[in-house]
Formats: sequence, C-alpha cells, structure tokens
Amino acid sequence: MRLVTLRRFSQIIFFLAFTFLLLRTEFRGSFRTSTADMRLPYPVNLFFRLDPLVAIANAISSHALYRGLLWSLVVLIPTMFFGRFFCGWICPLGSIHHFFGSWKSERKRGRQLIESNRYQRWQSTKYYLLFVVLVAAALGTGLVGWLDPFAFLVRSLGLSILPAANYALQALLRVLDHSHSWPVRAAGMVVDFLVGSWLLSFKQPYFRQAIWLGSIFVFLLVLNFRVTRFWCRALCPLGALLGLVSRWSILGLVKNPEHCENCNRCLLRCQGADDPIGGVPWRQSECHLCLNCVDECPEHGLQFKLFPAQKSIGASLQRRKVIGGLAAGVAVVPLMRSTPGFAVERQERLLRPPGALEEGDFLSRCIRCGECIKVCPNHALQPSFNEAGIEGLWTPVLVPRIGYCETSCVLCSQACPTGAIWEITAKEKGWSVDLTADTKPVRLGTAFYDRGRCLPWAMATPCIVCEEWCPTSPKAVYLRATEVLDPDGKTRQLKQPYVDPQRCVGCGACEYACPVKDRPAVYVTSIGESRSLSNQILLPRERGDSA
Repeated sequence: MRLVTLRRFSQIIFFLAFTFLLLRTEFRGSFRTSTADMRLPYPVNLFFRLDPLVAIANAISSHALYRGLLWSLVVLIPTMFFGRFFCGWICPLGSIHHFFGSWKSERKRGRQLIESNRYQRWQSTKYYLLFVVLVAAALGTGLVGWLDPFAFLVRSLGLSILPAANYALQALLRVLDHSHSWPVRAAGMVVDFLVGSWLLSFKQPYFRQAIWLGSIFVFLLVLNFRVTRFWCRALCPLGALLGLVSRWSILGLVKNPEHCENCNRCLLRCQGADDPIGGVPWRQSECHLCLNCVDECPEHGLQFKLFPAQKSIGASLQRRKVIGGLAAGVAVVPLMRSTPGFAVERQERLLRPPGALEEGDFLSRCIRCGECIKVCPNHALQPSFNEAGIEGLWTPVLVPRIGYCETSCVLCSQACPTGAIWEITAKEKGWSVDLTADTKPVRLGTAFYDRGRCLPWAMATPCIVCEEWCPTSPKAVYLRATEVLDPDGKTRQLKQPYVDPQRCVGCGACEYACPVKDRPAVYVTSIGESRSLSNQILLPRERGDSA
C-alpha cells in the first residue's frame, strides 16, 4: 500500500533527522581560536519545540511559554483533525519500538500475537501518568521529563548508548590500525573515513549512571518482544495527551462487516492495540495511524475516511483512577520537598550550569533531557543522582573532577529547550573579561582549600598548578611566598595558594587540575553562586562600616 510505504519513509526520515541533530549536539572546535561567541550550527532542540507535552508542562510550571515551544501547535492542531499521526509517522522513539516490535518470531505470530494486540485495560495507565506529571508541573516540578519520549530518548542515547558505541568503535579502529595486514588497515581507514567524522566524538565521553540509563532503555526495547510498543501503549504521557486531543478527530476507521471473515489478520501488525477487528468499536485514541490493519486486510474491509459514520471509543478512563492520578500528582511534590535537600541541608556540591535559574525555578523548567550534558565540551556536566534529591534526579550538575566549565563556553544555554538554563552570551557570562569592581560574572560557586592535603601547605612541596589553571583575570587563585621547614629541618622558600572569593567564579578548573588525585586539595562548592541570593558567603564587615 502506498500510504504504508510513505509512513515508513516518514519514520526513517524523521529518525535520521533526530539522530543527526543528536550527534551534532557536540562542539568540535576550539574556544581559543576565536573571540566571537561559539554557537551550535544546528537547532539541536528542534524536536523538543515540536513536543506539545513539554510546551504545556513548561507553560503550566513557569506561567509562561519559552520561545520556540509554540511550534508544538504544528503537532497539536493536526492531531485534533487526523488523530495520533505523530506517534506512527514522526516520533523517533515510537519508530524504534515499532522496529523492534516487528522482530517477533514466526512462532509468536499466531494466536499469541493476535491476543497481545487486542486492547488491554492497562493501556489507560499512560493517561493517569499524564495527570500526575501535569499536576506536578502545576506545583512547580518538571517530572514530565522522566517520561517524555524525547527527553527519555536523548538521555538514553546521548548519555549511554552513543558513548558506549563511541568507545567500541574507537577500540575497533585501534585494532584495525595496529594490524600487520595492510587490507585490514585499509578497511580500518575506510571505516574511519565513512563514520568517524560524524559518529565519533571529538573526545571520548564518560557519564555517570550511563549503565542504568542504558539498561532502562534496553529493557523497554526488550519488552517489545512480549508486547508491541509497550512504552507507547502504557507509559508515554505524550501519547496520552495526543490520544485525548484526537478524540475529536474527523479522520476515522470504517469497518465493513459484510467484507469481514474474522481472520483477525488486522491484529497481526497493529501497533496501538486499538481493536480494528469487526464486532467491537474502534478505539480512536489508541490508534497510531500506522495503517497496517488496512494493508493487512485481505478483503479490503477497512478504510480510513473523513467524517466516518461509525462511532469510535475515546480514552477509557475510570473516575476513581483519574482522581487517584490527580491526587498522586498533588502528593508527589510535597513528599519530595519535605525531605532535606531542596530548602535545607542542600548538597554543597550541587553546582549548576552557567545561566541556570534559581533552584526552584530550575527544577520546574528542567525536563532532564540531557541536551546540556551532552553538549558540554569538557563533559563537566553530569546527570545528578542524589545531589539534588529525588526531585532533581538526572538534572545537570557540574563535576569538576571530570571536567571544568570552559571560560567562554555557553553551549549548554543554547541547547536547553525550556529555559531552565537561560541563554546567555560569553560576554554576559563574564569570565573572558577582566574582572573589576563593577563586573558581575556568572558565578557557579567558590573554591576552598583543604590545607591538610595541599602540597605546599601540608608537605612543604612546591606546587602552583591551581594558580596556573585559574582562568579569571585577575586570577582568583593567588600565591604568597613563605618560608617553611622541610623534613630535614632546613628552611625552604615556596609559594602557598589562596583564593579570593570576590574573583572566584567556581569554574572548577583548579579542582580538575589538582595533582592530589584521590581527593583534591582544592574543591568547589555552590556557595557564592550568583543564581541564589541566600546561598552566599557572609563576609565580615570592614572597619569603619556602619553597623
């Protein structure tokens, strides 16, 4: 059927476009070769702009619609007229599940497959999850990112699957390159030429929790061998939103009972479990418009028509469960915020990216997609685990021992699709200009010294690495010459480091470069961050100041 072929072509095109943008969510240049602001060449958050769930949740939580998210109407409005075409024709995560769901063996293509593709009551779970995340958004938290398909896919692929593939491909190329056989080395050069320039990362990325993010992704893919598109049928809140909107669709499935021989072939490849078979009403809100049922029917007894005369069934929701979903959304935020971490006993190492909003606003806007984490050139941003509590799971945090924040880099603010990290320029960041009394750079935190571990302080050993790496001008790390006694009792001249808290921006370069490897002698905490008025160092007043 031509429409089925067109649908497959559409799935391939949009999946390749998504993959291309995800691979390009990476900076491959140099921040030291140009004084102009570095920008990403492609709109890597394009698919998030088409996501109506992200747009609605962002508008509810922040009482404003971040720029670009209005493009979600391109998906939402046609859904009102034609149904869930997005799920079957565009969504890259849905296409992946569609692909793996078609791998069922011939042994499972009989009665078992037919029964699994009948509508099941548990498919209404996604609607209740939708109510939970929207109510949570109204109360100020972006839990929608845990289940949004684009956030889930970027987080899984960008922070786990692609880094693993990059490592494996690099290892393969090294093996081929060191081979004693010239045909093998030639094959390695061909592979490197074909895929190296666009698949391999400029620098091997390492991300915390990669094994868990990848395991969740693989587990959901494996479920397709049991239930076709289990994610889409039971868990996807975006699919639930589109299913509710499609209730008034003017395009519907028409069944011709006189042509139906009850062969049930329409169920063999049904993606949404929307009951296209005869004798039962069609469930419009579950249909992905894959058109497989029409293509599979040997008697041509199924057709999609505008303004169909036959009635269909919308989302089957029970009032008690709807109330339960709303109550769960109301309860989840107080439960998460009544534990230490959000307002009291905040994790001192909770360093947010430059341009991040105040913590409450940040958690309400951030959808945990991982775009900012993947684009960080030094891989300094990592998905959080317990640094921000349960509510902040998978939000970005700066880990200086893995990488530091580049002086003129603002790529994370360009990649953020929701405004959780406000887009700023390198000049607004203020790290690449001379710091004066009037300069107010974006501060991530403040560096401190553990003098019991610092080589010049504790072991009378010369070391000025932290001062050399400090990027601010004038430097926040400065040295003072002093005399110390070495183990032999002899006097030695060396320089001991200090931190000027007025100049320190918390970039983490000193902690990253500290040669004390197990636990650094200099470390950065979030105190002094410019995004918070309360998380500040209380410096003593100078003499002469009025009380």
